[in-house]
Amino acid sequence: MEEKTDLKQPLISLGEGGAGIQEFTLFGWPKRDVFKEAEKQVKLAGPLIAVSLLQYCLQVISVMYVGHLGELSLSSASMATSFAGVTGFSLLLGMGSALDTLCGQSYGAKQYHMLGIHTQRSMFVLLLVSIPLAFIWAYTGEILGALGQDSDISHGAGIYARWMIPSLFAYGLLQSHNRFLQTQNIVVPMMLSSAVTALLHLLFCWILVFKSGLGIRGAALANSISYWINVVLLALYVKFSPSCKKTWSGFSMDALHDLWHFLRLAIPSALMVCLEFWSFEMLVLMSGLLPNPTLETSVLSISLNTCSMAFMIPFGLGGAISTRVSNELGAGQPEAAQLAACIVVLMAITVGVIVGSTMVIVRGIWGYAYSNEEEVVQYVAKMMPILAASNFMDGIQSVLSGIARGCGWQKLGAFVNFGSYYVVGLPASILLAFVFHVGGKGLWMGILCGLLAQVLLLSTITICTNWQEDARKAKDRVFSSHMPETGNMSP
Repeated sequence: MEEKTDLKQPLISLGEGGAGIQEFTLFGWPKRDVFKEAEKQVKLAGPLIAVSLLQYCLQVISVMYVGHLGELSLSSASMATSFAGVTGFSLLLGMGSALDTLCGQSYGAKQYHMLGIHTQRSMFVLLLVSIPLAFIWAYTGEILGALGQDSDISHGAGIYARWMIPSLFAYGLLQSHNRFLQTQNIVVPMMLSSAVTALLHLLFCWILVFKSGLGIRGAALANSISYWINVVLLALYVKFSPSCKKTWSGFSMDALHDLWHFLRLAIPSALMVCLEFWSFEMLVLMSGLLPNPTLETSVLSISLNTCSMAFMIPFGLGGAISTRVSNELGAGQPEAAQLAACIVVLMAITVGVIVGSTMVIVRGIWGYAYSNEEEVVQYVAKMMPILAASNFMDGIQSVLSGIARGCGWQKLGAFVNFGSYYVVGLPASILLAFVFHVGGKGLWMGILCGLLAQVLLLSTITICTNWQEDARKAKDRVFSSHMPETGNMSP
C-alpha cells in the first residue's frame, strides 16, 4: 500500500524556521511521488499506444492491398470497413472496456481470482453479441443498397463483410484478453503479440490477395486470420505465463452466474464508445450531401484517417489511466488515484500541444500523402489547424474518459457523450455546413464544439469527484458478486 499524502501541503515545503528548502511539492504532492506516478503511466501508455497502432493497422493494410485491385475494389473495401466499425467493432470495443473497471478494481483489491471470472463473463457475452452482428454483416450489401449507396460498391462491400465475419468473434475475445492483461499492468506481451500479428498480416494479404486469386475476399480473410492469431498468442500467454497464475485458474462455471454484474457496466460502456464513434462517421456521410461531394468526402475521409492515427497516442494514455485509477481505487488509495488523474491530464495537454503544432507545421504537404490533386492538398491544408484543435480536445477527453472507466462512471459518461455530440456537436455541424455554407470545415468545426462540450462536462465531473467515496464504491463493486475464491489452481 502506498503512503497517503496530505492534500493540503504547501507548494514548497521549507525546513525548520524556513532556513532552507527541503522538498518541492506539486499541487500538494511530493515531487518524488509525481515523477514516480508519471513513470508508471509512461511505462503503461507506451506499449498501449503501440498496441493500438498495430491493431488499427490490420484493417488499413488490408484496404491498401485491395487498392491495387482497382478503384471499385478500394471503394467496396473502404465502405465495408466503415460499416464493420459502426455495426460491430465499436460495440465490442465498448462492451469490453467494462473490464477496465471490473478487472482493474479487482486487481487493486487483490481479489485476483475475480479477474479470470470477469474476463470469462466478457468473452461469453461478447461471443453471444457477435452472433446477431454476424447476421447484420451477412446482409451488408443489401443494407447499403437500401440506404441508397451505389449498387456495385454495395455488392463488393457485402462480399468483403461476409468474409470478415470470423474476425468479429475473434475481436470480442481479443478485447477481453487485452483488458485482462492491461489491468494487471502486463502490456509488453500485448505489444509483442500485436507486432507479430501485423508482420504476419502483411504476408497473409500478399498471398491471399495476389497469389491465391481471392482478390478482395482474400484481404477480408487475412483480417480474420490475423485477429485469430492475435487471440491465440495472448491466450497461450495467459495459460502458460507465471504472471497470470494468480489471476487465471482456468475456465469456471462461476462465470455464467450474475452476468448482469458485467452487463451493468458493459452496456453504458458500449454507449460511451459508440455514441462518439458514430458521430465522426456521420461527418463523412453528411459530406456527401455538400456541393462538390467528391472533394468534400475525400477531404473528410483524409481528415478522419489523420485524426484516427493521431488519436492512438491519447488513446494509449486513456488506457493507462483507466488501469492506474481502477487499481488505486480498488486498493483503497483515493489520493493516489487523484494524483494519477492530475498527471495524465497534464501529459495529455503536453502531447496535444506537440502533435497539434506538428499538424500545423506539415499542413502544406500532408495532403500529398493521400492525393496528387492540388485541390485536395490545398483543402487539407486549410483543414489541418481545425484538426489540430480537434486532436487537442480529443486527447483531453480521451484521458478523462479513461478516468471515468477507471472509476466506473460509464453510465454518466454515456449521457455526457450523447449530450455533447447529438445535442451540441452534430446540430452545430449541420448548422455551419448547410445553413451558413461553411462546407466540410463547418462539419468538423461543429464536431469540435461537441468535443469542447464533452471536455467541459467530463472536467467538471472529475474536479467535483469525491475520491474517497469512489474508493468505497470500488470496494463494494469488487465484493458485490459474492464469488468464493477457488484458489490459485494451475490452468
